[in-house]
Amino acid sequence: GAGLYLLAMAVIGYFIKYLGGSWGGVIQIGFLAASGALLFTLLFSGTLRARLRVLLSKHFFSYRYDYREEWLRFTERLASLREVPAGIVSTMAEIALSPGGFLLWRDDRNALVNTANWEFDVPTIDTLANMEEWIRDTGWVIDIREWRGSPDRYRDFDPPAWLRDHDGIWLVIPLLFKDQVEGLLFLARTDLKHTVNWEDRDLLKTAGRQAGALLAQERARSALVEARQFDAFNRLSAYIIHDLKNILAQQSLIVANAQKHRDNPAFIDDMITTVENSVSRMHRLMAQMRSGLREGEAIAVNLGSLIEQAIEARAGARPLPTLATTGRADVVADRERLTTVFGHLLQNAQEATAEEGEVAVLIESDGSEARVSIRDTGIGMSTDFVRERLFKPFESTKGLTGMGIGVFESREYVRQLGGDIQVESEVGVGSVFTVTLPIATAGAGKNSQACDPHTLDQASDMAN
Repeated sequence: GAGLYLLAMAVIGYFIKYLGGSWGGVIQIGFLAASGALLFTLLFSGTLRARLRVLLSKHFFSYRYDYREEWLRFTERLASLREVPAGIVSTMAEIALSPGGFLLWRDDRNALVNTANWEFDVPTIDTLANMEEWIRDTGWVIDIREWRGSPDRYRDFDPPAWLRDHDGIWLVIPLLFKDQVEGLLFLARTDLKHTVNWEDRDLLKTAGRQAGALLAQERARSALVEARQFDAFNRLSAYIIHDLKNILAQQSLIVANAQKHRDNPAFIDDMITTVENSVSRMHRLMAQMRSGLREGEAIAVNLGSLIEQAIEARAGARPLPTLATTGRADVVADRERLTTVFGHLLQNAQEATAEEGEVAVLIESDGSEARVSIRDTGIGMSTDFVRERLFKPFESTKGLTGMGIGVFESREYVRQLGGDIQVESEVGVGSVFTVTLPIATAGAGKNSQACDPHTLDQASDMAN
């Protein structure tokens, strides 16, 4: 470089003397002063020398890394991580030949406070000073050794005291995603490598961007998991409130009829049975709130017996449903929830039909699945309503008396069992709800249990 510099000065000086004319001496003096200033700058400016070295290395020397292999290896390592933050530390440390390090990454308040370490004791971090803002603006990989020796290269960088005084930290690598610092990676000092050149920095910055994208994805995944947990809890709460509304309706009916039938022994017996059923259901709801689970034990249930008793529970309303069956059909389900499903469908059919109308239930089986059709001659529903609103939660045609959860919950549970609910309806003619369920296997049928009539009382007051 020095030889080329002197040769260039000689050639340019010769041409100035040859072509300069009367101004040749002045131009020579000016050129000599400019050349001297340039030489002085090159000798004493570390920043300019560093940039010149990078320029020469990029254009006149072969690359140290095969970037294709490095990128494929790094991407494969990241894809196989189970613990993402700690895995990023170990993977990035291997690239820099570092024996360990730690990572600061964002918490749910968007602050760099979470830590993950690999073979390194994390120091007490009380502040980051201006490091996050400085790295976001520059995108630089910080070499702490280089900063201590040449702080002028890191203009306006003011590291916190814990980083300035720590002898074990070597590199600070930004993990960037878009324009945000997703994390700061601190790598430990190593005896295998004392300096990092432009090629090392480019590789570490590129790997840091990939790791930053993975950290952002991990943060989004955690937020999604938390949102799903709250969604599941909110859905369970809605179902439980819906059941509480039904229990309240039962108790309100008792209070309303108590003055009129208080001296009737049959009413007293029925009231005691209803209160017992309400207490049992309240205990079950409390258990569901504690466990977070909606379902009970799945057993083999005979559909004919279950629906027959559900119809008996609806005997107080008109028109009274009729039942026809073509053979025995057993399904595996939570007995109480399946009873609730059919109780809700029966109640809706009765409420949509005048007292002189008809509600008919037909049970069919083809050996692999059972079909329960509930047909009424009620007011019916439009095609648009069935398609767009019927199975949407919190959509109800019954005003303040309905929550719009019952049909949605019924279909969701039937689908969990491997079946479905299909609806055909015509305004002014009536509706047909067809519930399909898979038939229980022979082994499951051995566990079939009779349905307790008391548990069927809840079918009469499902959500509207």
